[in-house]
Amino acid sequence: MAILLTELAAKQVKTIIEENKLPAETKLRIGVRGGGCSGMNYSLDLTEDPAGEADETIESHGVQIVIDSKSLIYLDGTEIDFKSDMVQSGFTFRNPNATSTCGCGSSFSA
Repeated sequence: MAILLTELAAKQVKTIIEENKLPAETKLRIGVRGGGCSGMNYSLDLTEDPAGEADETIESHGVQIVIDSKSLIYLDGTEIDFKSDMVQSGFTFRNPNATSTCGCGSSFSA
């Protein structure tokens, strides 16, 4: 399996890169960090740094994704989408490895 971006999420990442005039080789780094109300938080960052030895590189809808091998254990099979409505907008995660999530949607346990 892998990590997948929906077309809408990929479009949003590309828009952020373009609006901030970041280099074309900018990648989306996805990871997991300890913390949050459910034990682990998702992290999303844009980076120009090359992938490290412990990183996996995946492409989804034209966006290069970099993820460290430890985070991949928790995120394998996750779909990342982008939602926008009148109240809020942001990236959402559908993680088949999460055993519980919190109301904010950015914290989970596995």
